[in-house]
Amino acid sequence: MHGWIILDKPLGLGSTQGVSAVKRALRAAGLDASKRGIKVGHGGTLDPLATGVLPIAIGEATKLAGRMLDSDKVYDFTIGFGVQTDTLDLEGKVVAESDVRPTLAQVEAVLPRFTGPIEQVPPAYSALKVDGERAYDLARAGEEVVLASRGVTIHGLACLKPLPFRGGVGVGAVPTIHGLGETDTPHPNPSPEGEGLSEVTLTAHVSKGTYIRSLARDIALALGTVGHVTMLRRTKAGPFDLSHAISLDKLAELSNARGLEDKLLPLRAGLDDIPALSLTPDQAGLLRQGRVLIGIAVNDGPYFAMLEDI
Repeated sequence: MHGWIILDKPLGLGSTQGVSAVKRALRAAGLDASKRGIKVGHGGTLDPLATGVLPIAIGEATKLAGRMLDSDKVYDFTIGFGVQTDTLDLEGKVVAESDVRPTLAQVEAVLPRFTGPIEQVPPAYSALKVDGERAYDLARAGEEVVLASRGVTIHGLACLKPLPFRGGVGVGAVPTIHGLGETDTPHPNPSPEGEGLSEVTLTAHVSKGTYIRSLARDIALALGTVGHVTMLRRTKAGPFDLSHAISLDKLAELSNARGLEDKLLPLRAGLDDIPALSLTPDQAGLLRQGRVLIGIAVNDGPYFAMLEDI
């Protein structure tokens, strides 16, 4: 059994708990991974306070899990203005406050400054290591954590603004796009144009290593206020998006061999966002030996190699 199960991780669940949930489902289906020597792992940590796409690799797919860590991600996130916490999210202690509330127009105007290659300082409460220790362990111990800025790329950043009110229920959203495709996530706090916002929801397409909490902090500071993340949802990780994802309830419902197999994405699905390079058996043999192939006309970039006619 090799492939991917994509979870729509709920609020409060850790990524390793998501892996455990899949292992339990496999056991319930009579496919005990540990007894069969089948590895199960996740393709990129998603914090307990975040929801959304969590790729779970099974069997040979675990060899591609590291590639998920290097892949681009897409997140929806809400910035609550006026309060900054030490963790830059809802869990932390308040460390700064401001009465300034930006307008939607001001938010839109500042987004291009955060699109493209940027430098950001990671949160003190992060898994990065400082002198061999996790930054979050040092921060929890009350020590000052100084992290160097790092380069990341924001491929797209969209501010969601409300449609004009039409009466009754249902206020849609029209995104202002900065390098990102349209989305229909509604703005959480519709307000008359020109009125200050207590919060705003954005969508970001980011490179590996990007901290959304840092991005939210820096956007708020650029607007002359402070802020923290109040909602974070991953909508895409590498080639996987929410259309591939199932809830924990659905996972439990499918805990029979046939049902789980139907939801198991093939091993190759983890490579769907990069092109295939068709090789002859001779070329494949040379590549397995670590030889450099010459005379193949391709553009620079990652490829996955496959034998012809497969």
